[in-house]
Amino acid sequence: MFRDYFKYYKSRNPSPNFENVIDVNNSTKVRQVPVKCVLKCSRIFTLGLTDVSSWKIYEFNDIPGLIFIKNPFTSAGQRHWITTCLRDYPRKPNKLNIDAHGLLEDNETWWDICTRGDERAVGLIPKLRWATMGYHHNWDTKHYSEDLRTEMPGDLAEMSKVFAEALGFRDFNAEAAIINYYRMNSTLAGHTDHSEVDLHAPLISISFGQTAVFLIGGSTLEDPANGIFIRSGDVVIMTGQSRLNYHGVPRILADQSLTWELDKDICLNSDHDWSKAKSFINETRININVRQVLKPGQCNLRQSI
Repeated sequence: MFRDYFKYYKSRNPSPNFENVIDVNNSTKVRQVPVKCVLKCSRIFTLGLTDVSSWKIYEFNDIPGLIFIKNPFTSAGQRHWITTCLRDYPRKPNKLNIDAHGLLEDNETWWDICTRGDERAVGLIPKLRWATMGYHHNWDTKHYSEDLRTEMPGDLAEMSKVFAEALGFRDFNAEAAIINYYRMNSTLAGHTDHSEVDLHAPLISISFGQTAVFLIGGSTLEDPANGIFIRSGDVVIMTGQSRLNYHGVPRILADQSLTWELDKDICLNSDHDWSKAKSFINETRININVRQVLKPGQCNLRQSI
């Protein structure tokens, strides 16, 4: 069943009908829930977020554990994080999918090459598909290793903790992140997230740029699935059973709202590079997945609890 839904929404010819895709703005399949903890964080604005008390948070009637925060970012905040994801995260010591292909010299970064606008940039731009930070996910073994661990960006860890605490997860620690870069024809095959030691901790997924049809089913591939629109700035948190439900992204759609373009007179510290990042995001969806790898009280993977 999941594969049938995935194939349907992925199809280009014929094009699918999206009328059954859940839009939290006007769906009877979700219910709005209150913020569980209104934080007094002096860094809310500098993290690019609106006041926590104004957030719109939804739970899904038929998908236990799946939580949706409707774009809690300011427009300047979106620009800041889009630029950070393109300029700062695809560089060492973070690991990139393009590392194995020798496309960059030791003193080069993806951003520096791709903002030059020459023939090499044109070829390199679409090749970036993912970057990993903190505990680096091993795509072959599906496991983490203490030997493949670098520092998590402090601001991303702090923002993730704000999301977790607002939903009542006060012990969350951001220890690994995967940044996915989707082009307009990209997809993400159905899978479950089970690599972390602590499967009780929430998985926090933050999206910017173009719109995704996010598909989530049940614990087996035979279960039916729901499509959900995820737009720029939206945050999806997978907790409990939903973490082990099959999910994927069969389709990227052009965003019509351009919410990152509003309030242009308000700047954060990355806006001086926005003119470069803007050309990328017009054809890209960025998704940040932040995870807690260890159990509470565990210092590393070698320590047993």
